[in-house]
Amino acid sequence: MSQAVDIKKLQISTNEKKLVDISFNITHSTALIGQSGSGKSLTLKSILNLLPSNLKMIFNVDSKFELNSSNIGFIPQNPFTSLSPMTKIKNQFFCEDKKKKKLLKIVGLEENFLNRFPSELSGGQLQRVVIAIALSNDIKLLLLDEPTTALDEKSKKLILNLIHKLQEELNILILFVTHDINSIKSICKDIVIIKNGKVIERGKTIEVLSNPQTAYTKELINSTFKNKEFRK
Repeated sequence: MSQAVDIKKLQISTNEKKLVDISFNITHSTALIGQSGSGKSLTLKSILNLLPSNLKMIFNVDSKFELNSSNIGFIPQNPFTSLSPMTKIKNQFFCEDKKKKKLLKIVGLEENFLNRFPSELSGGQLQRVVIAIALSNDIKLLLLDEPTTALDEKSKKLILNLIHKLQEELNILILFVTHDINSIKSICKDIVIIKNGKVIERGKTIEVLSNPQTAYTKELINSTFKNKEFRK
């Protein structure tokens, strides 16, 4: 398994207040869970170095690899807005043609998809293309921002199975931000619960979900994770 990423200190603030003040490890497959405004999105943007310029950040991290675009892949929520609609799939990769074909095969698509436009693909097919593009580099960490939110149930199941398969076969770390408790159970071995920019609970997913230690965690678990307030 790739070396864990130890985020020793992540502080994000404006001139008026502190928005995030957390520390946690990304080991194997880790879920990041919290209500809207809890700091999940800011945490992802910090790792991707995509924070707005008006925010201040202190980021102390211990990692065997550099956290940059060569080592990190990112899967966003909505595959329909992730790709250029007027550009063929083959021109949206960042690697040679031979590797493009190999990556499509890894995610279960035929190489003829390279000559199609995004509008010719279903949501599940588009998300598989997005995953293939994220693997263009030999990444060590994959960040997932609710990657099944825009998909139907059948496509959602296929994508979750694919993510799990890739995580094991490619030996990469995963940080999975999601509101879907079933995704957490099937994909993530570890879980981090954040509230108002603070980590309030963490541990093995099975243990935390079966025996939550805080009222906030219990509320998240007892919810359907489908209400808008629990989304990103």
